[in-house]
Amino acid sequence: MTKNNTNKTIILFDLDGTLLDSTEAILLCFEDSYKDFGEVSPARENIKSLIGHPLDYMYKHLGVGEDKIWDYVDRYKFHYRKRSRSMTHFLPNAKEAIVEASKFARLGVVTTKTGTYSRELLIHMGVMDYFEVLIGREDVEHPKPHPEPILKALYKMNVNNLNFTWMIGDTSLDMFSAKDAGINSIGVSCGYGTKEELEKSTNIIKNDTKSAVIYIKKIIKL
Repeated sequence: MTKNNTNKTIILFDLDGTLLDSTEAILLCFEDSYKDFGEVSPARENIKSLIGHPLDYMYKHLGVGEDKIWDYVDRYKFHYRKRSRSMTHFLPNAKEAIVEASKFARLGVVTTKTGTYSRELLIHMGVMDYFEVLIGREDVEHPKPHPEPILKALYKMNVNNLNFTWMIGDTSLDMFSAKDAGINSIGVSCGYGTKEELEKSTNIIKNDTKSAVIYIKKIIKL
């Protein structure tokens, strides 16, 4: 496994919709959480439109009352623990993107997923060792689109020069977080965000994560 910890280039990746596809697991866990409380789950398209946000935000915007949101989140996590490994896979070219990026950059993950589950997933999929840091929902007070998750990742990586730092993600949450953190961003159209949404938040959009990594490699003239 190739790692280059002395390189000044930093690449931070979002998880769902950028590296991983766990859509079916997410949808089923939402449906089961509603079923557990004797309620009818919202339409799948309504759930999918909110993926990328923290779970509490998603439930709130799906109409769950403030007093019940965390009960629903707990039920979701109960079901997700059972499904996540078997129902999550790499998006096309994503694993290759991680390997290629590790040859010339230091890598991290910044996600609104629970960090504990994210780390377990990446270990299970054999790629956690490529990443120096993983920032999940429980690691910050303000999740994306706030810059706090990115800034915390960079602090842990002891990064000072933001000119060589990139965020790759599939939604405007990732792009706005990167902008406010003062780093470069690349949107990928392989995930949950629409191209129209990405165009409002970044001027660089690629088809998938490997294309984004190759773009960065060309920019730094390797």
